[in-house]
Amino acid sequence: MAVRIFITGGTFDKEYNEITGQLFFKDTHMHELLEKGRCQVPVEIRTLMMIDSLEMTDGDRSLIAHQCHSCEETQIVVTHGTDTMSETAKVLADKIKDKTIVLTGAMIPIKFGSSDGLFNLGSALAFAQSLPHGVYVAMNGRYFNWDNVRKNKQTGGI
Repeated sequence: MAVRIFITGGTFDKEYNEITGQLFFKDTHMHELLEKGRCQVPVEIRTLMMIDSLEMTDGDRSLIAHQCHSCEETQIVVTHGTDTMSETAKVLADKIKDKTIVLTGAMIPIKFGSSDGLFNLGSALAFAQSLPHGVYVAMNGRYFNWDNVRKNKQTGGI
């Protein structure tokens, strides 16, 4: 069975406007990343939203949980902004017990070229296929249980 990938936005998919200097959303870069990484894992991709996680609402988190619960796949990767990733992970852990869900993101947008996003995506796909049912966060080649992770705002890491 395929791994389900849900896109929610976050730095992972931001674009950079060279004229204004602003970051914005246009479309997901997931297909390009899977191609660059020469991914051989069967995946099903669905974009749920393209927002900064600081703008994510309880309704958005409920939608993510509903989609994770409703999909037929039991191995799921959710791309998400790092600022509120742990909040969404808690909602998912409270509502879904019979699937392996791995949230991941990036500290630097993919379009910047030297992003951590490709490595994080590869790690998340591997963890989604190998960890037992539960909710996890994957960043920097490591995974964390949903209730033992936070963003380090001093270092910019997880």
